[in-house]
Amino acid sequence: MSTKALSCYHCGSPVPDGAPWRIVIDDTSHSLCCPGCEAVAHAIVDGGLESYYRYRTELPERPDERQAAKADTWSVFDDPGLQSQFVHPDGDEGHVRATLAVEGITCAACAWLIEHRLNALEGVVSSAVNLTHHRLRVSWDPNVVKLSQLFAELAAIGYDAQPYEPDQAQTRLQHEERMNVRRLIVAAVGMMQVMMFSIPIYVSGPGELSEDFFALFHWLSFALATPVVFFSAQPFFRNALRDLKTGVLGMDVPVSLAIGGAYLASSYAVLFNVGEVYFDSVAMFTFFLLFGRYVEGRARRRSGHSGNALSGVLPVSATRLEADGSERILPASELAPGDRVLIKPGHGVPADGIIEDGESSLDESMLTGEYLPVTRRVGEQVVGGSQNMENSLTVRVTHAGNNARVAGIVDLTDRAFASRPRLAQMAARMAHLFVLRLLVVTACVTVAWWFIDPSRMLWVLLSVLVVTCPCALALATPTALTAGHGQLRQRGVLITRADAIESLSNVTRVIFDKTGTLTRGEMQLTQTCPLNEQSSEQLRAIAAALEAHSEHPIARAFRPFRDATLQARQVKSVTGSGLEGVLNGATWRLGKPNFATTEPLTPPSAGQWLLLSEDSAPRAWFKLHDGIREDAAQTVAALQARGLNVELLSGDTQEAVESLAEQLNITTWHAGKSPEGKLERLRELQAQGERVVMIGDGINDVPVLAGADVAIAMNGATDLARTRADAVLLSPRLMRIFEAIEIASATRRIMRQNMIWSVCYNFSALPLAAMGLVPPWLAAIGMSLSSLVVVGNALRLTRWRISPAPQVAPATPVTV
Repeated sequence: MSTKALSCYHCGSPVPDGAPWRIVIDDTSHSLCCPGCEAVAHAIVDGGLESYYRYRTELPERPDERQAAKADTWSVFDDPGLQSQFVHPDGDEGHVRATLAVEGITCAACAWLIEHRLNALEGVVSSAVNLTHHRLRVSWDPNVVKLSQLFAELAAIGYDAQPYEPDQAQTRLQHEERMNVRRLIVAAVGMMQVMMFSIPIYVSGPGELSEDFFALFHWLSFALATPVVFFSAQPFFRNALRDLKTGVLGMDVPVSLAIGGAYLASSYAVLFNVGEVYFDSVAMFTFFLLFGRYVEGRARRRSGHSGNALSGVLPVSATRLEADGSERILPASELAPGDRVLIKPGHGVPADGIIEDGESSLDESMLTGEYLPVTRRVGEQVVGGSQNMENSLTVRVTHAGNNARVAGIVDLTDRAFASRPRLAQMAARMAHLFVLRLLVVTACVTVAWWFIDPSRMLWVLLSVLVVTCPCALALATPTALTAGHGQLRQRGVLITRADAIESLSNVTRVIFDKTGTLTRGEMQLTQTCPLNEQSSEQLRAIAAALEAHSEHPIARAFRPFRDATLQARQVKSVTGSGLEGVLNGATWRLGKPNFATTEPLTPPSAGQWLLLSEDSAPRAWFKLHDGIREDAAQTVAALQARGLNVELLSGDTQEAVESLAEQLNITTWHAGKSPEGKLERLRELQAQGERVVMIGDGINDVPVLAGADVAIAMNGATDLARTRADAVLLSPRLMRIFEAIEIASATRRIMRQNMIWSVCYNFSALPLAAMGLVPPWLAAIGMSLSSLVVVGNALRLTRWRISPAPQVAPATPVTV
């Protein structure tokens, strides 16, 4: 390694002779002038922001005081260049959002504290902690509050944060897990050894052990319990101190009081040979607490999404085809829209794109939950993260890096934790208030035992503090929600708002859109009927020029007829009616007959027809065909068998909607509904007390999706429909909707079971401990077992089996 000139690499000031402060970047050691600059430089590099030094144009001002150094540490994140890497727009009101990786989060109380403090800041729109992966999603108004203020506020309450980067976040989680394992091992060894020295004392009769042996065993227990308290139990004390500083009583406060009190009292007894010794209880408390939290944390990580989701799905490298036809291997993060990449068999797709050459089978199970490969051909889209199975493909990139669909999935997943179901909010409030009441009750019990039997006062106090710790209550809903999210994700259902799970479990009516929902949405143009002297080819090319500006499934039917020489201008979409644009100086319309022209025309035959008009004069009829999804009939039958009302609500013609409803045995259907009409129908049902789930895929479905109790967007839905939905189907199978409702009901049921168990346990254990019937060692076991019962009950969701759906013959393919 080489050494740079003796000027501070961070601020440019002279470096004193023999200064020990240094920073290593890109295998090069750089000198620093003071510990303040060293702290700032390490904060920047450890935060994964080495690019700050690579691209900076001038040196920062040198901090003069420790406070200035701290301010500089956070103010670096206000740099627009740095923020462009992880801060994104949030809505149309000028708000922005970011995802931060937060260290020091241990339980639901930590999440509550962070959200409570940040939400109290002026300018912060919302903040939500993903407890599973220690991530914080925060939205704020940059004109009111700076990002550096948010970092400073988190640091003030004891949490270090930095921009979330998948690789580094995963590294931190792995480091935390290794430390937890080490603490658990030390606690386990200490507990076993202390118990080995305690058992002879418990089982020996009067006079069977000499005073020297008593003293030896007590001193050995003291030596073994000390590392357990100061190393293994360190997180409890650190978190309790943080809670006390911020005025919030978390679960670690009573735990720390119990462990610390027992250890100090026992140490005093050993040093001065007065009183009882509780080192075995101290070691047992710590071990069972750590073991419970370790199992709970592993369960959350296993049931939830990968903490390294983005980099774990997208391949690290890609093969880009240069202009001269040569191949260049480069990081996938450097790909840009328009690049052409070669994807060989067995390699992952590095970005979203469209196939330009080749045909192959792709495994998309990581995204859709469907384990059967799908065949993709020239002109079809491929999704980043899928695996190429057979032949080489040449793909032109459309979305890469943070703009890829998988990145959007991660973002939607984080958004799911921005709100919590009513049961989760109630459990969090109960756990927070329970600690304060527990401390008050403990104080009263202690006073009572002071008068009853002072010799038993301390261990009764310890038993009450430990046995009634509301760990199980705090875990009751987060573990069930995490397991439910994981089960849904495995089945190709992405929940984007946490309250969707509770809402799904209460629905009474399921409303389907038609095109792209109950049907495949793969429209095909089957017939062209010209109404003037123009040829069918010319009319199809004009219609394709209009549809080139649309994302509707109908537009796909006209793609094969695109003519590059025809470009429509001033194209606008009239929701639920059609398209209008200017071509060759004339105004063309394509859509429903009453939209395209004022003349009273009827389609040539039954089916779905579109009318093309020039300056309101009819020019051609186009007949479209769309097949019914294979599992549509089975899905409708399964929902009806579950007691749900199923309804078809579409803007298509009465003939097309009626034909589809008959095929699927749907008795309630409405045709020719505009988006406003759909929303009016939805409001009418809600006024009658119905709880409605709406499934759609197009822009015209956005109003009714926004108004539904639960909105589900199909896998091929437009981006706008996805952002308005409470859940997104990543799989094309409709049966996932039935499965989602089943899993949501099971999740809500397990949440209620966990809460009932937690409350019953705490209220039954408290009087027993207060009466002195529960020794400290049994209190530690009882508290840990109650937490493990909650976690184990939640983990049943990971092995959940959907009840068999009614077997229905697939609907006969018809033109709808």
